[in-house]
Amino acid sequence: MIRKPAVAGLFYEGNPDSLKKQIEACFKHQLGPGKIPEKIGDKRNITGVVVPHAGYAYSGPVAVNSYYQIAEDGLPETFIVIGPNHTGMGSGVSAMLEGTWRTPMGDMEIDQEFAQKMVQNAGIIDSDPQAHIQEHSVEVQLPFLQYLQKKSSASLEFVPVCMWMQDMETAIDVGNSIYETAEELNRDVVVVASTDFTHYRPREIAHKNDMQVLDAIKSMDENLMFSRVAALNITMCGYGPVAAAMIASKKMGASNCEVERYATSGDTTGDYSSVVGYASAVFRR
Repeated sequence: MIRKPAVAGLFYEGNPDSLKKQIEACFKHQLGPGKIPEKIGDKRNITGVVVPHAGYAYSGPVAVNSYYQIAEDGLPETFIVIGPNHTGMGSGVSAMLEGTWRTPMGDMEIDQEFAQKMVQNAGIIDSDPQAHIQEHSVEVQLPFLQYLQKKSSASLEFVPVCMWMQDMETAIDVGNSIYETAEELNRDVVVVASTDFTHYRPREIAHKNDMQVLDAIKSMDENLMFSRVAALNITMCGYGPVAAAMIASKKMGASNCEVERYATSGDTTGDYSSVVGYASAVFRR
């Protein structure tokens, strides 16, 4: 099965050469790390990252702060990419267990063994490709991963997970299943949590509220994050994926989280009256 891109030419460039240039422009942007990663490291201390999923023109420079850190740290064998379900298609938590995802950068294979075992280890994850057909939150991460892979001789596989149900019990089940599967298969993994933060509020309000959520993420306290999202009525679309990544990361030995960058859509459009918040963060052993 080949899952064809749903948002190529919309959220990011549809031509491979143009897409490569767009990704490199994100790395060199003032909201990015300011430079292109020259080589892939081999430390492997990163267990998870938080990244946004808007169009590259808006959130790409923020996203690549996390991907630059992954390049410095080294690539795992498998990325578990978890995003929220914006379309309402598919089941409550949906994974794809086999097949290939195509982007303008090429094809990326699903880690079939990991995906199947992860579903077996979870009580809530279903095999449901339908949820992924039009969903962008996972797709937009793949060209960044493929860009890094092309700088390395290593092969790279991933597992896509789409969360419509984002309650704490669900996040715990997803996070635990990732950890248990990695342990059983002796697989080196990084969990990519795809989320945007406050949606369509004035920048001052978005920044103030998002900082409180990011403080909870930096503290690696998923319960505090949930309580602040609820108490402040923050329209963060992927709090479930972030919680799952945090839970899995802590079980994999992560004890530190650094927020690499926060910005809003207003920082690229110049319109601060109604913005979307974006952040990148990294969990490390």
